[in-house]
Amino acid sequence: MTRTEYYDAPDAPEPNSLVVAASAVVCDEAGRILLQRRTDNGLWALPGGGMEMTDSLPGCAVREVKEETGLDVEVTGLVGTYTDPRHVIAYSDGEVRRQFNVCFTARVIGGTLALSDESTELRFVTPDQLDGLPMHHTRRLRLDHFLENRAHPYLG
Repeated sequence: MTRTEYYDAPDAPEPNSLVVAASAVVCDEAGRILLQRRTDNGLWALPGGGMEMTDSLPGCAVREVKEETGLDVEVTGLVGTYTDPRHVIAYSDGEVRRQFNVCFTARVIGGTLALSDESTELRFVTPDQLDGLPMHHTRRLRLDHFLENRAHPYLG
């Protein structure tokens, strides 16, 4: 399944679902950030995805990181909430979603880095390597907020 992301686009299709999701900024001991190159759009992103009925929101982030990267993580903090109605994601199956994403910070506590069917590449990157990676600006915003070391989470 492929996806197309729209932002403040007059030609964006009308959303037909609202999805609660979680993502995580996972850093290694060297301070590098874990990113995945998504199979559905070829862009780099933080691991994350939709919340299931049996998840807590932090639990969703932990589960998604495990499913998408093979790593076990522990949530350590909150980057922010991302609910901009101008961001619409259209999937090839007809779903057009608005996403309510809560982005956490997390640290690795186990597991082995491994690709899933949702990614073509996994990489720990230094902050100065981010500019060279194709990434939707809404994902980059989360990383920028994380790198700012904000005193309070972003609420948007």
